[in-house]
Amino acid sequence: MSKKIENLTPQQIVNELDKYIIGQKEAKRNVAIALRNRWRRMNAAADMVAEIIPNNILMIGSTGVGKTEIARRLAKIADAPFVKVEASKFTEVGYVGRDCESMVRDLVEQSVNMVKLAKKEEVKAKALEVVEDQLLDILIPPVKDQKETGFVIEENKKEIEDYTESLLNEKTREAFRSKLRNGELDHRKVEIDVQTGGMPNIGVMGGPIDDMSMLNIQEMLGGIMPKKGKKRKLTIAEARKVLLDEEASKLIDMDEVKEEAIWKAENLGIIFIDEIDKIANSGAKSGGGADVSREGVQRDLLPIVEGSAVNTKHGTVKTDHILFVAAGAFHVSKPSDLIPELQGRFPIRVELESLTEDNFYQILKAPKNALTKQYIAMLDAEGVTLTFEDDALRELARIAFEANSEVENIGARRLQTVMSHLLNEIMFDVPDNIVMDSTIIITKELVANRLSGLVKNRDLSQYIL
Repeated sequence: MSKKIENLTPQQIVNELDKYIIGQKEAKRNVAIALRNRWRRMNAAADMVAEIIPNNILMIGSTGVGKTEIARRLAKIADAPFVKVEASKFTEVGYVGRDCESMVRDLVEQSVNMVKLAKKEEVKAKALEVVEDQLLDILIPPVKDQKETGFVIEENKKEIEDYTESLLNEKTREAFRSKLRNGELDHRKVEIDVQTGGMPNIGVMGGPIDDMSMLNIQEMLGGIMPKKGKKRKLTIAEARKVLLDEEASKLIDMDEVKEEAIWKAENLGIIFIDEIDKIANSGAKSGGGADVSREGVQRDLLPIVEGSAVNTKHGTVKTDHILFVAAGAFHVSKPSDLIPELQGRFPIRVELESLTEDNFYQILKAPKNALTKQYIAMLDAEGVTLTFEDDALRELARIAFEANSEVENIGARRLQTVMSHLLNEIMFDVPDNIVMDSTIIITKELVANRLSGLVKNRDLSQYIL
């Protein structure tokens, strides 16, 4: 089982985050340290490995400044299972939230899927050989062994005929194997048997039943019910995918997958708890109503964040070394409105800065997934070349920044509103009016003309996401 984690230094982690997130140096430094500390813990003295606990992080900042993106990108860099939950959703479950453990179950499920995918990739070559043979058996069925006829006179003649037929069959199969590998037969349709689970949809009568019990019931019934084969007519390209998935699943050891997935979730898992400010008791305590529900959620979150054992369908998971990153705008409430025990579990607090006009310019230009690059790629698929002049990007940044200052500050998401308003007409005209091989240049003048109404109109409610 692979129990190694990526050996990235804090500076390398920040450099990777810089490719996608502009600004927020303090937040990047803290998450980089948290990630490197995992490697340090795994390589510490054996008697200290269990003792070193992660420093959970509380990110404070308005919407659209990069809180979620930092956590999501961090998980990708570390190849770690990642789950995002909204703390406010737990207030909806009954009078007080009782199903906070579901975030850990989701993390384990994510971890199992990651490990399963990696294991399938390892056995892909072997599974592909089996699938090729299965497809060839459908296209060119192999020659069946001839039974002894009992006639001695015809024996030699029959052997020669059988040998010739087998040789011809083998040559034909090899010719078709070559065509299969080259993709020449991908559009040809074949009929295959697909395994489907034999478990019917079930409902539960009586009182309420939690998710864990339902999962156990479904898994138990799924094991009892026999697997059913279903005939499907697919193209060879589609059939190859279906059969490859089935064969790869047969070749991997699910017990090993579960064991590795639980280790990965426990030691590398990242749980991002968004909107934690929504469960803080803001202002004076009312002594009832919503505040009771909010405090109930906080008290249910507490044992998970501080370290407890959670039962999942794949096994028991300890949450002691899972990294928890909480985030909230804290416009109405303050971090100190959280119960003291929960505050203590998020010792690292980072205040994310509001985005400046220059930040907007950099967001449009620098990241690998910049909005400008996304629109260029979309129009490139239509055979149309889209280019942005530097002055146009600066004007877009100025308009987005001004819109955020005048109305609700929704951070970098404002750029999506502005870009959509700017390019909607072009996106509609391609390819009917703007044909293939055309070139569109976005200038400062074009931006000013298209978005002049957006800037002048102080009531931008229709453009707020």
